[in-house]
Amino acid sequence: MRRLFYRTNWQIKADKVRLIGEDGKQIGTLSLIEARELARQKGLDLVEIAQKANPPVVKIVNYAKFKYQLAKKEKETRKGSKKGERLKEIRLTPFIGRADLETRINRAKKFSKKGDRLKVVVKFLGRQITQKDFGFRLLDQVRESLKEFYLSEREPKFSGRQLIMFLTPVKIKNKKNGPKDQKTENPQVGSQPV
Repeated sequence: MRRLFYRTNWQIKADKVRLIGEDGKQIGTLSLIEARELARQKGLDLVEIAQKANPPVVKIVNYAKFKYQLAKKEKETRKGSKKGERLKEIRLTPFIGRADLETRINRAKKFSKKGDRLKVVVKFLGRQITQKDFGFRLLDQVRESLKEFYLSEREPKFSGRQLIMFLTPVKIKNKKNGPKDQKTENPQVGSQPV
């Protein structure tokens, strides 16, 4: 999640900081007082961009311009995702019951009708992590059940104790009513004697 608040100038509370200049090049590790003085001489602000680093990383920038660039970058990332497209998630365990699995698959089918992407997560609890092949088999079963509704984006991947698979909805085209295979009789023509 994007960090909304950046400490600036006198809000920074570290003794030593790693300073980055306005050109993006690293100046080095300085005391906070020296870094503030350099920023003041240039008429710019000192912004803490990595608070948890040791020492914290600060950058000499125009704070208004810095905020503008962050907003612009976020707008571009939002523009990249399709309008109305959401990511829905269903969670499973490797030894889930048949009825529970069917319920989640039916829920996923509803998500596909709305055009939502799907994230399928298999969470391994305790010693279940030793049976990873059950998770892969379960995801294959889910993929097979949803093949009319979803396409797999990439192969399932482990993230910690979770096996994750992403699916994209299949675009269903509306077909216009074309000629039917069966012959249809015109009731008026068939009922008149010759």
